[in-house]
Amino acid sequence: VKSFAGINMASDMTPAAPDSVQCPVCLKDFTSATINGHLDVCLLKTVTDSEPPVKKSRFSDEAAPSGVNNTVAAASSSTPSPAVFSLFQTNKTKASPQNERSGLFPSKLPAVTAANKGIKRTLLSETGTEATKGQTCGSNGPTVETVAHDLSSRALLATNKPLAETLRPNTVEEYFGQSKVVGQQTLFRSLLDSQEIPSLILWGPPGCGKTTLAHIIATTSKKKGTARFVTLSATSTSTNEVREVIKQAQNELRLCKRKTILFIDEIHRFNKSQQDTFLPHVECGTITLIGATTENPSFQVNAALLSRCRVLVLEKLSVEAMSSILDRAVATLGIRVLERDPANIKDQDQSDGHEPKIFIEQKALDTIAYLCDGDARAGLNGLQLAVQAQLARPSPQGQGGCRNILVKEEHVKEGLQRSHILYDKAGEEHYNCISALHKSMRGSDENASLYWLGRMLEGGEDPLYVARRLVRFASEDVGMADPSALPQAVSAFQACHFIGMPECEVILAQCAVYLARAPKSVEIYKAYTNVKACLRNHKGPLPPVPLHLRNAPTRLMKQLGYAKGYKYNPAFSGPVEQDYLPEELKGMDFFTWTPSDP
Repeated sequence: VKSFAGINMASDMTPAAPDSVQCPVCLKDFTSATINGHLDVCLLKTVTDSEPPVKKSRFSDEAAPSGVNNTVAAASSSTPSPAVFSLFQTNKTKASPQNERSGLFPSKLPAVTAANKGIKRTLLSETGTEATKGQTCGSNGPTVETVAHDLSSRALLATNKPLAETLRPNTVEEYFGQSKVVGQQTLFRSLLDSQEIPSLILWGPPGCGKTTLAHIIATTSKKKGTARFVTLSATSTSTNEVREVIKQAQNELRLCKRKTILFIDEIHRFNKSQQDTFLPHVECGTITLIGATTENPSFQVNAALLSRCRVLVLEKLSVEAMSSILDRAVATLGIRVLERDPANIKDQDQSDGHEPKIFIEQKALDTIAYLCDGDARAGLNGLQLAVQAQLARPSPQGQGGCRNILVKEEHVKEGLQRSHILYDKAGEEHYNCISALHKSMRGSDENASLYWLGRMLEGGEDPLYVARRLVRFASEDVGMADPSALPQAVSAFQACHFIGMPECEVILAQCAVYLARAPKSVEIYKAYTNVKACLRNHKGPLPPVPLHLRNAPTRLMKQLGYAKGYKYNPAFSGPVEQDYLPEELKGMDFFTWTPSDP
């Protein structure tokens, strides 16, 4: 609810006291400190009334379109025009859906019929959707029970929203799988209960509950009226839109003393300069920023912004957490689980009005919990797809009317036909898996090496990238202990380049096992690391190349002493005593030398 403090409404309204503000809905006067709380109650009361409030027509009585109810037009003449609300819209080019339904254009008002007059509208806060008021067979009229029943079966087939969005939790008690973050004794839970939410970066894999946690914060803030919640997506929001929201937050804080919580989904999509827009406003407390990202914030979020936010790491949902989420879904939708319901599906009545009864096997729910790989969104939408497919199937011949629906394990597997391996070739999981492969081969664990290799290839990794890493490993970790390891790795790279996937997967597996079984030596790697440390820590100019080691292709260079005194080794039958390092490094052994701190 946007604030109307300090705004002169219309010239024909009765002037209020200097320290009072007039409510634009009920036209009563309130103080600046109480106007926001009253607006929440007043607007909610207006929405839940049996009949919507009468609006003032934008057309004059003479120019009113035909078909407009004269009684409505006459009654609306004494109320202020709802066009005043458009002054406070964030985006003035988009009309609010609520305003469109409330009657800005009287010619589009639906006629009030005897069938729906007097029926109280039902607010389904659990799902956020409006159920269609329809009569089932054998009923005299729509009731609250029939509307809820419609939600459990018809909405699965007809709703435009995914099930994961429809059943998004509104309270922490319905939020499963992140007890380390929002448990009873956690710091975040205490801050949420006290409405002292700091700026946060929610980091976790897809479907772990980042957006849902922000939704819970928004619901709690709206109920208590302590903060204004704004949601934006970095994939479709421009910098100008962000500045407009920040400007509104400044006005809200100055006029109404109310904070603004700004939720940015996929915040890693903003570049560094766009993220810098938030810095001064997060610093001074104008906005409380909550960003959600699937990428590592250390790499994708500006360091200055990261230092002003607290990072909450959300883990992939466990199988137990997914089972709880699915149990809540089937209970809300009225789907019966066969193993839990003592009644047999064959013993159930074959018709319940026009609404079929839906059953699901416990094994099917367990399959979803395991195959969704900790992604609640994928699990719930997979359940929805399986039920939709069964509802859309035609009834068998000889069965008329309603029929019972049974969702089996094979139906669920058919709806989840996808690779359930979480792997992002450009994200953190890419580096995690290649690190695990490298360390498994270093530890001579051939089984673990094959597993991590398969995890990468089956997840869609480029085989040439893996082959290049194997070439590096052959020199870094095997080295001189088995000099033939490097030719093996190079041959594997060339073979992968020749034939590609999937034929080259066995070539990479052979090379990975060879390197895992090979003896290990890191002396070459350590010696060259010491050389780099020696060069970095050297104070002053680097020592010149000794004259006897320099090339002398011209007469001038020979006259300057280039190559003078050099002993050509093949010309001697035995070892030759000769210095090859600069004078300052004479006697240096990089294989045993330990660099000192600079």
